[in-house]
Amino acid sequence: MCGINGIFHLNYKQVDQNQLVKMRDILEHRGPDDKGIYINNNIGLGHRRLSIIDTSSAGHQPFFSDDGRYVIVFNGEIYNYQSFYPELKSKGIALKSGSDTEVLLKLYELYGMEMLHKLNGMFAFAIWDTLEKKLTLCRDRMGVKPLYYCIHQNTLYFASEQKALFAAGVPLEVSEDGMEEYFFNRFVAGENTLFVHIKKILPGHYMTIDEEGKNKTTRWWNLKEKIQNHAQILNPKKWFEETFFESVKLRMVSDVAVGVLLSGGLDSCSILSSLHEQKIEKIETFNISFSEEEHNEYHLAKKITDQYGYTFNHTKLENESLYQNLIETSYFQDEPLMHLNEPHLLAIAKLAKPKVKVLLSGEGADELMGGYVRYKALKNPSLLKVISQLSKFETFNKRPRYDKLLRYSKINNNSDLVIFNGCNVYPDDINMFYGNKQKPANEYRYQILKEAQELYPKSLQRQALYFDQHTYMCSLLDRNDRCTMGTSIECREPFLDQRLIAGLGTLDDKWMFTGKKGKFILKTTMEDKLPKEIVDFRKIGLSAPWGSYLLSFPRFVDELDNFAKSPIFEMPFLENVDGQKLVAEIRKGNTKILPYFMPIFMLHKWQKNYYSKFV
Repeated sequence: MCGINGIFHLNYKQVDQNQLVKMRDILEHRGPDDKGIYINNNIGLGHRRLSIIDTSSAGHQPFFSDDGRYVIVFNGEIYNYQSFYPELKSKGIALKSGSDTEVLLKLYELYGMEMLHKLNGMFAFAIWDTLEKKLTLCRDRMGVKPLYYCIHQNTLYFASEQKALFAAGVPLEVSEDGMEEYFFNRFVAGENTLFVHIKKILPGHYMTIDEEGKNKTTRWWNLKEKIQNHAQILNPKKWFEETFFESVKLRMVSDVAVGVLLSGGLDSCSILSSLHEQKIEKIETFNISFSEEEHNEYHLAKKITDQYGYTFNHTKLENESLYQNLIETSYFQDEPLMHLNEPHLLAIAKLAKPKVKVLLSGEGADELMGGYVRYKALKNPSLLKVISQLSKFETFNKRPRYDKLLRYSKINNNSDLVIFNGCNVYPDDINMFYGNKQKPANEYRYQILKEAQELYPKSLQRQALYFDQHTYMCSLLDRNDRCTMGTSIECREPFLDQRLIAGLGTLDDKWMFTGKKGKFILKTTMEDKLPKEIVDFRKIGLSAPWGSYLLSFPRFVDELDNFAKSPIFEMPFLENVDGQKLVAEIRKGNTKILPYFMPIFMLHKWQKNYYSKFV
């Protein structure tokens, strides 16, 4: 796990070593263990290393092929790298290290980019071909590892995080379209970002670019095609258990200690149970608790850790420490916080830092197996029409979850029901709150929706899963990466093994949506292995009670006054919003405005603590 960066001048200018090193070292949190650079005229590559596999100097990067033709900087892990040893040996290839980076480069020499289909892992890498003068940038199937780039003033810059591009001198300019999508959808989907000049390599894609600036982007992994061409799974429960357990075991490949991010919910407890069933010992678990009972799963996490004989570690985040973590995560994230639990995830990573270098996470289970309650609204869209008439009933309208459903029910076409299923605010809400605003035209969202409709023409619920796997889940993975790498810890997601992703996509709806909480296949697989109260416990997730924080923690009470007169209200999108009025409503206890308030508040904190560093 590492931070990578590079400069490729398309006008043959010599790379400035100081500029390259400045980019590299702003990523030190991603790799405090080692550092390296490669410069050859107009190409420069940088690397910060977090040593996980082969922690010796043999794993130093940039890494060179034996003949010197190829140079690689690599971020991630190839979990099945050892499985290639016999194949490489049979071809007379001797390895000089125990690192997965060397295996990856050997496979590239043998098979080119076709080798990607052999890999089980999470990765972002750059390979420079010194003979053809060609740079290749590549990203893993689901986008677990980030990779950003920019072509600015005839130079390609790339890095694991946007801040490295700003450090290189790329202007920090917020995109108006990106800002609209932030308020509509909480994140920018597809290759665009919040910033005018910066794009991301899409999950499952790679880009090649030569010295003339000619570039081509290739989609090397297409989930729709994998689902369509997948063999029928005759015994889904048996297949799921075997594949899931093997995925967990693969993600224990490490030369350093591994722990588990344990919320107490079904997903993370299933990972812990799999480790226990496979007799993997000496596991540390890490949990955060909340004072508010409706947000707390602490007791479940502690119970199962104790039952399995593992070590339980716990923290709580309040007032000043919450405020400081918010500032830190605003920096690590590069964009305004939008999941609202980033400070809490950073706190868990800080707790884990002295004990482990790798954490397993249950991320992805909800999007793969239908775990969000919001999917239920898509089972029978005609019922939403009935719900939309219930606004006159005050008891229905008062509760936040029912109020959200009521607002969602006003959407009048199936495509928008899928596209806005993961949002907190909807088109009518935007017009009401921000003034007359059109929904952003993000072509990528509609491309993914079209694939989802072709794959599951009769099921809006399955369309929403496929859509989330390419949009919302990407933002969650980015959050996980930034919050854990902010403390120099690697995060691995066993549910995102490509065999699980494609196989689950072929199963009947009943394996997803049966029962109150969804994830029926996971629940039935684990119900005889986990305590009943974990299997049956209401879904909480890592949700944070911001309504309470803003009114009870002194630092946030004070910050509301600064927010009311924030310069962000001079931005075009917020020109019709009255900051003073917003704060007055929050102080009156109006929790119904939190979905509108929190993105603006987080934008205020980001503008104050991040934006000023780079402009």
